[in-house]
Amino acid sequence: GIGPKEKRKKMVNNNWGKVTEDNSFGTHEYMELCRQLGCKPYINGNLGSGTIREMAEWVEYLTFSGESPQTLQRLENGRAEAWEINYFGIGNENWGYGGNMRASYYADEYRRYQTFVRSYDPERPLYKIACGPGEDDYAWTREVMELCGKHMDGLSLHHYCIPGTWEHKGSAVEFDGREYDTTINQALFMEELICKNKEIMAEFDPEGRVGLIVDEWGTWFDVEPGTNPGFLYQQNTMRDALVAGITLNIFNRHCDRVKMANLAQTVNVLQAVLLTAGDHMVKTPTYHVFDLYQVHQEGLLLETEEENAVPNVTYSASKDWGGNVYVTLCNFSLEKEQEVELCLEGNGISAVTGRLLTGKMNGKNTFEEPERIVPENFVPEMAGEKSVLLVLPPCSVCSVSVRQSREVYGGRSMGEV
Repeated sequence: GIGPKEKRKKMVNNNWGKVTEDNSFGTHEYMELCRQLGCKPYINGNLGSGTIREMAEWVEYLTFSGESPQTLQRLENGRAEAWEINYFGIGNENWGYGGNMRASYYADEYRRYQTFVRSYDPERPLYKIACGPGEDDYAWTREVMELCGKHMDGLSLHHYCIPGTWEHKGSAVEFDGREYDTTINQALFMEELICKNKEIMAEFDPEGRVGLIVDEWGTWFDVEPGTNPGFLYQQNTMRDALVAGITLNIFNRHCDRVKMANLAQTVNVLQAVLLTAGDHMVKTPTYHVFDLYQVHQEGLLLETEEENAVPNVTYSASKDWGGNVYVTLCNFSLEKEQEVELCLEGNGISAVTGRLLTGKMNGKNTFEEPERIVPENFVPEMAGEKSVLLVLPPCSVCSVSVRQSREVYGGRSMGEV
């Protein structure tokens, strides 16, 4: 995907829609998008049907700042400066579409390919990610970690929530309580997937150097009627919002090993955060969950304990260096509201605010009604000097921000540490 667009090699996308891919959105366009969004690029090299030379030259084209055939070509294409690539995947789903490989064969291929994926800037080494298991294939994790764990920085994991079968996954909007429960249970299954993979990874990497990279997750339903089945366009409801909230809480609580997680399809595909049609755009319920949860970014995970387990509620908590505590909660019950009391250790509470996203399980935003499902502000009730009382409606996601009284450590406030 480099050079003048009209001269780029075209290909038929046999996996998704069998349409002709013209490569008009290539390397330069992707890196420019990342720059404009202010996000870190993650690139995946083709180990399945590509060559080592192809992958090595692509990395050189992207990241080498000296003079070489690849960098001269990059200059001809309008870019003199090397880019910073933060994450590089070496193969994708090689147990399936990426080659139908056995774990031992992939491990050998990974060792070979990664040798030539060089970090040209020693101050910014590439974070190399190996293909991990699809779903609960723990044997794959064990073999790949044993054979090439020391050659990787991360191991990927993919998990999708599908209430039906791969052939008939179920509708994204027309579903009953049973399908809702099945989808939610599959979201909760992420906890088991992470815990079991963490146990295996710890055997071969007790220091926790290798990160678990959940670079594909989310819901997967049948496409909307009348759309190309290969384009995977589906609507987004409160069911998707609960899956997002539950899953993000799980990631937060396992941030010792989960170093990155990606809702891989973000616009118009599967569990998208945005739906577009021409110059119109809709923010989905999943978008609003990500908005509620962004308070955790760059925070410190807080240890939490449950004095009394609250049914159908998941949560995670963090603290920033300004002394603010953030708690995100999901009540995935379809019928019962849940009363939760948050008790904080340390100083008392000086201020508390909240935001709540709730609606019917199949409630959605459309181009006609783009704000049917949106967060609302609320003020939680104080239950004491150090506790807050929350009443979570059925099918809801909540974010609470608590400001504690100023904490002092050795004459410095928390914000100065």
